[in-house]
Amino acid sequence: MASALILRRAAAAVLTTALVVPLSACGSDGKDSGGTKDDSGNAPKADLTVLAASSLTDVFKTAGKAYEKENPGTKLKFSFAGSQELAAQVKQGAPADALVTADTRTMDGLGSDTGDSTVIAKNRLVIATGKDNPEKVENLEDLADPELKVVLAAPEVPVGRYSEEVLDKQKIDVRPVSQEPNVRAVLSKVELGEADAGIVYKTDAATVPDKVDAIRIPDDENAVASYPAATLKSSKNSKAAEAFVKWLSTPEAQKFLRDAGFQKP
Repeated sequence: MASALILRRAAAAVLTTALVVPLSACGSDGKDSGGTKDDSGNAPKADLTVLAASSLTDVFKTAGKAYEKENPGTKLKFSFAGSQELAAQVKQGAPADALVTADTRTMDGLGSDTGDSTVIAKNRLVIATGKDNPEKVENLEDLADPELKVVLAAPEVPVGRYSEEVLDKQKIDVRPVSQEPNVRAVLSKVELGEADAGIVYKTDAATVPDKVDAIRIPDDENAVASYPAATLKSSKNSKAAEAFVKWLSTPEAQKFLRDAGFQKP
C-alpha cells in the first residue's frame, strides 16, 4: 500500500513539472519573450515616433507605409528636421522612440541617450540650380562668383558642415546670401528662385527633378554623409523601436533607400 502511494505521488510530481515548465518558458508577455518579434512573427504593436533627418522625408514616408502594412497594429509618426534640431529635442526629453541623423557626429554626441547605432545609408552632395541651370553653374569654383546668389545650410547642420568641408578643401570662398536650418530649406530657396544655387544632398535634388538641376561634384572633391539609426533609451516601446531600427537594414528597406538615390551603408 505504502509503495503504491509513493509511486502515485511521484507520478503526480512529474506531471506537474511537465505542465509548469512549458508555461514558464512562454513568459508572461509574448512581446518580450520573442526578442524583437511577437508570436505571429511581426514586430510588437506600438505607436512609434521616429525623429529623422530632413533628407529622409520622402523615402521614410514611403518606407513607413510598407512597414505598417507588414506589421499590422504598428503606427509610425515621423518628425523631420535638421539633425542638430533633432539632437536638441532628444536632450530636452522629447517623447520619441528612434532617431536617424545625417551624420555620425550628431549621433555619437547622444551616446548616453541612445542604444547602439547602425549606419543604414550614405549620401553625397550636389550643386542644385534652377531648372535648366540659367546661371550656367558648372562646378564648385563658380559658387565663388559674387554676382551669384548662393544659399547653404548653417554649419551646425550636417549638410552645412559637409558643404563647408568641401569648399574649404578646394580653397573656395563662398559668401552665401543665407544659411538655412536644414537641407530642405536650402532646396526650397533654389526651387522658388530665391537663390541661384545651393549645395544639397543628391537625394534631395532628385525629389524635384522638374524644378531644379543637379550639378555633380566629383568624388575626389565631394563628401560622404553617413546616416546612423538608433533606438532612444527613453522609449516606452523599446522592443517595437528596436524592431523598426533593425528593419531599416533589411533588403526591403534598403531597396527603398537605393531607389531614392541613397548609397549602400
